[in-house]
Amino acid sequence: VKEEVELALKKHLSSMKQTCGKELNTKELRTLQLQFENSISLPVFTGARIEGEDGSNLRIRLVDALTGKVVCTGPESSAKVEIVVLEGDFEEESDVWMPEDFKNNIVRERDGKKPLLTGDVILYLKDGFCMVGEISYTDNSSWTRSRRFRLGARVLDNFDGIRIREAKTDSFIVRDHRGE
Repeated sequence: VKEEVELALKKHLSSMKQTCGKELNTKELRTLQLQFENSISLPVFTGARIEGEDGSNLRIRLVDALTGKVVCTGPESSAKVEIVVLEGDFEEESDVWMPEDFKNNIVRERDGKKPLLTGDVILYLKDGFCMVGEISYTDNSSWTRSRRFRLGARVLDNFDGIRIREAKTDSFIVRDHRGE
């Protein structure tokens, strides 16, 4: 239902914009979204660098949710981004979620363990793009409710009136390095 309402609202706003023949004040209505450009190379092992499926770095881009175009100008295009670990079953059926849902599905390390994700977890967009550097998991995914993880990316900066939706990868299993 949320998806249909959002889609109808987007269509209505874009037709309203065309009908009026002038630019609406869309700052309050603007929705941006982070996206992972490439998929994670599988299998994933603890202690091993997380890479894109082609052996390159994972790439993240910021796009306008209405047009799908990369946002390469403005303060949002150089936002501070955090890479987090998400539950593997987070929003399997849908690409629509609230910020609270995303936050509630972030997985923290087990008691007495090191941070679940180590390396360059804070990034900065440049012209709407960034590359994930050296990151790796310190623990396997077998102890979580879905036995799987996802990587997520969220903007840490606040841009007045502009919602920037988080990104998530497909879910995957993280195995212990010794089982490689």
